[in-house]
Amino acid sequence: MLLQSFLEQSASHHPDKVALIINQSRYTYRELEQQSNRLAHALLKRGLQRGDRVAIHLDNSLEAVVAIFATIKAGGVFVMVNPTTKIDKLTYVLNNCRASVLIIPGKKRTSILEHSDLLPHLKTVVTVGPATGHPEQTDLQMPRFEEWDQLQSDFADQNTPPHIQTISIDLAALVYTSGSTGNPKGVMLTHLNMTSAARSITTYLMNVPEDIILNVLPLSFDYGLYQLLMAFRVGATLVLEKSFTYPHAVLQKIIDEKVTGFPLVPTMSAILLKMDLSKYDFSQLRYITNTGAALPTEHILTFRKRLPHLQIFSMYGLTECKRVSYLPLDQVDIRTGSVGIAMPDTEVFIVDDEGHRLPPEHVGELVVRGANVMKGYWEAPERTAERLKAGELPGEMFLYTGDLFRMDREGYLYFVGRRDDIIKSRGEKVSPKEVENVLFAHPAISEAAIVGDPDPVLGQSIRAIVTLMPGEELTEKEVLSYCRKHLEDFMVPQKVEFRDELPKSPNGKVDKKQLALP
Repeated sequence: MLLQSFLEQSASHHPDKVALIINQSRYTYRELEQQSNRLAHALLKRGLQRGDRVAIHLDNSLEAVVAIFATIKAGGVFVMVNPTTKIDKLTYVLNNCRASVLIIPGKKRTSILEHSDLLPHLKTVVTVGPATGHPEQTDLQMPRFEEWDQLQSDFADQNTPPHIQTISIDLAALVYTSGSTGNPKGVMLTHLNMTSAARSITTYLMNVPEDIILNVLPLSFDYGLYQLLMAFRVGATLVLEKSFTYPHAVLQKIIDEKVTGFPLVPTMSAILLKMDLSKYDFSQLRYITNTGAALPTEHILTFRKRLPHLQIFSMYGLTECKRVSYLPLDQVDIRTGSVGIAMPDTEVFIVDDEGHRLPPEHVGELVVRGANVMKGYWEAPERTAERLKAGELPGEMFLYTGDLFRMDREGYLYFVGRRDDIIKSRGEKVSPKEVENVLFAHPAISEAAIVGDPDPVLGQSIRAIVTLMPGEELTEKEVLSYCRKHLEDFMVPQKVEFRDELPKSPNGKVDKKQLALP
């Protein structure tokens, strides 16, 4: 199955159903199918070849949705770039993947023109909306600039898909990681990778055509992108918002549009649980689901108390293989600290530092095998070899996640921390996640992060950075006393910092790189 079949089949089965809601505008499956077909023909006419990369540097919008499906219909590979990405990093991504097409807001036209000498592979730039400045352009100048509306008009009669030979193991997307370890890496995902992952997740979430899913996560963030794919796979409706900047407005949107599903990251749940939710009627909301990190146990318990009808779907995954595990609904209250068992058609196990499989209740690196595992990192064979390794049988390939887990005797997984996040203090290994979970359980603490600082005596000292619930007060002494009651001595922080908010990455995760700066 190809990724574009999600849109094509839904457009065929219920063409007049609302597929996408953005602000007050509504778009049917037929409209999205036709617009994406027109743009696909336009891209081919402008010289797009099979496997060419199309970079989409747009916020959550109609044009971003259309561009994604147009690219794969034309046999290309789409590359979502966060709309807040600055020109230097954008230039790196464009050159790294050798994008031949770039789709941008019109206001960024001048910036691209000014940097065009640094973008030798770029042939076509499509601008959406009014452009800033209209510099003279010769017929020989590269890249060529095109206007979105004009292309839609020029190809208005091309409402059926182009005939392109694409198979399921061809690349569909490059998803660049956040670059927490140097330059971002392009994760290569095939149609098979993405359709398999979308099928597994929609099955777990029990998505149906009647679902209305609200997405505030960027489409450049893999789980934001999957909200689009999953909704279109089952013929549901996607309500697309640009961000979670105004939480009250987002909650009102849930009410107004009768939203049934709401994906979030833990930082969003922390904000929601600070708010008075009693004044909102959430009777239509069927489920919430997480990404970025497991929901803290205290968040799950609080949601249970305040919205008892809500189904809480807890999963674990990473860009390199999307979802890996899921927690069955009947286990949410029993195994609150677990991210569940392996997704269907996925094999997982735990290994030690030498790659040997570990028995239950031992901590080691999680290893994954399945149709959802990436093809590798774009033109980075050494990095790929670090993560994808041969299995015991010929042809087997396993993904080494870099995440430390414990698996219980029933096969349930418990996240311990990133291998490179582990703090070594007093000769002991300290999991930041374990300390953070203890801090999250304190009723006065809203958010918490643990980082290790260089220390000549301890090796690393442990620093806690916390934000407080509204109206609450705590001292460093009180926090440390609380930690001593719940943690081993070597895990108790040496220092506590109080902040109004924690820095976040574009993916909504706490940015520990910033917190670790002196």
